[in-house]
Amino acid sequence: MPYSSNQKRKKIIAVGRGLFWKHGFKRVTIEEICSEAKVSKMTYYKFFSNKMELIKTILDELFKESITSYREIMDSDIPFSEKITRQIELKMKGTADMSTEFANDLMLHAEPEIVEFYTLRKNEILVMVHADYVKAQKNGEIRKDVKPEFLIYFLNHIYEMLADEKLIQLYNSPNEMAMELIRFFFYGILDRNEKSQ
Repeated sequence: MPYSSNQKRKKIIAVGRGLFWKHGFKRVTIEEICSEAKVSKMTYYKFFSNKMELIKTILDELFKESITSYREIMDSDIPFSEKITRQIELKMKGTADMSTEFANDLMLHAEPEIVEFYTLRKNEILVMVHADYVKAQKNGEIRKDVKPEFLIYFLNHIYEMLADEKLIQLYNSPNEMAMELIRFFFYGILDRNEKSQ
């Protein structure tokens, strides 16, 4: 049974996502994506004007999935310390198979268009996280002696640290480095009483 137009688009996105995640953006060609997705280049260009458009579409999907999962955790009726644990597990799952090539192409060697797109989406998430942290602090779940604005500033620097080549060299994989930074951050903001629950 032939693919519908929508199925072809989804197939291109799924294949592109898999190839980019494994090999990075720069190394993968449109020809490779078309070959693995079993579509013609003409079909590819019907949906995406170039490789950059596909990359942005995939990153947008990743951000939307992250926001949905994050909201499910934050809106659930569980202790804040459990929310933190689930966020860490979510991050672990999200970065588990990330190749060094993908991390480098996104953090170190990204095209200006990707940097702008990524920064815009990241800032949207940080606004939402700030509101959640202000609320958690009012509820006594986050330390009172930490400014929520500092937490956002620090989170921004975590993104920068993920692009630090000297720091990257200390770890076996992008996932290992990301998880250490995330655990360091999250367990540092919890109220002592929350940690012990």
